[in-house]
Amino acid sequence: MGSPNFPTRTVLFQKEPNGVTYRVPALLYLPSPPCLLAFCEQRVTPADTQAKLLVLRRGTFYPNGVEWEDMTVLDSAQLEGCRQDRGKTWSSVMDMTLAVIGDAIKDWATFALGPGHGIQLRSGRLLVPAYAYHIGRRRRFGQPCETTPRSFCLHSDTHGRSWCRGEAVPSLESVECQVVSVDQQDGGDVLYCNARSPLGFRVQALSLDGGIVFRDSQLVPKLIEPPHGCHGSVVGFPAPISQPGKSKEASSYGQNLLTPTWVVYSHPTWPSGRQDLGVHLSPFPRDPDSWSPPWVIYQGPSAYSDLAYLEPAAPASPLAGAFACVFESGSLTPYDQISFCVFTLHELFNNIPEHKPAQSRNSRLCGLCSIS
Repeated sequence: MGSPNFPTRTVLFQKEPNGVTYRVPALLYLPSPPCLLAFCEQRVTPADTQAKLLVLRRGTFYPNGVEWEDMTVLDSAQLEGCRQDRGKTWSSVMDMTLAVIGDAIKDWATFALGPGHGIQLRSGRLLVPAYAYHIGRRRRFGQPCETTPRSFCLHSDTHGRSWCRGEAVPSLESVECQVVSVDQQDGGDVLYCNARSPLGFRVQALSLDGGIVFRDSQLVPKLIEPPHGCHGSVVGFPAPISQPGKSKEASSYGQNLLTPTWVVYSHPTWPSGRQDLGVHLSPFPRDPDSWSPPWVIYQGPSAYSDLAYLEPAAPASPLAGAFACVFESGSLTPYDQISFCVFTLHELFNNIPEHKPAQSRNSRLCGLCSIS
């Protein structure tokens, strides 16, 4: 059940008595007509090495909320030419690893996509976040000795028929990541990458060429990581023109009219462990100091999450313009359930903990108010 401080929560996937566990959620919103596709891994145990199948639940919007269909098992992936029926049926799978990665894979100890969602730019380019552990040097007999994690993006300008690999995020160690296109007033795209890191804080980097090359990465001191880090999710949305009925505390959020895209971020909020999932808001994510304190939307063990923005272009949805989140949760461990909730921007404004507004580096340059 929900409360004034916690969104109403629905359990989509539950750990089974035989130990079968559901992990690493991903969420896709389809606007016309509105529906949600919630994916995750079905594992024999919670361990990464025990992933078995991909599973899906499909949510349909009704006036009183979202109604979820039963779980289905996916053993294939969507390809061009098959019936576009909004996640009901899927085509056979194609292994594109060697075509996309090529010889670089011989220097990687580990390679993985995501987790969570990719994005599409206004140009039509598809972007899928990924990461790899690069082997720096080897011991005798070819065994890896030192590995360094680096985030990057795969991109397609052919609607998924072919893919290319971009360059790794430089400087700081970065692992699982997600990206947001932060539009500029001149119509150009700045690609914002937010990545897991073992350094105690999140790492961010920017790309000006659609995810092919990233600039030097930075630590984000307001977004903490637990030991060894944890996956987090970011999603962009149009900056609000006005905020009717907003609280006094929310007044510091609506001033930066030079940033047409704002970003919401979800992640556990404890520095000591995967606990208390929170959501943060930034009107200017390119500035690492612009993030708000977290609104904790689930109190208890929690880990991986994925966000979706429910576009207002879907008038049939009573939740249009809100945010949906799927996340790992539980009472004893973060891996007992995968839960779902929805919250509005107004709720986010009014549940962010009180703080003293202060000017960020960008604000001092632009003379505009930002988040402390």
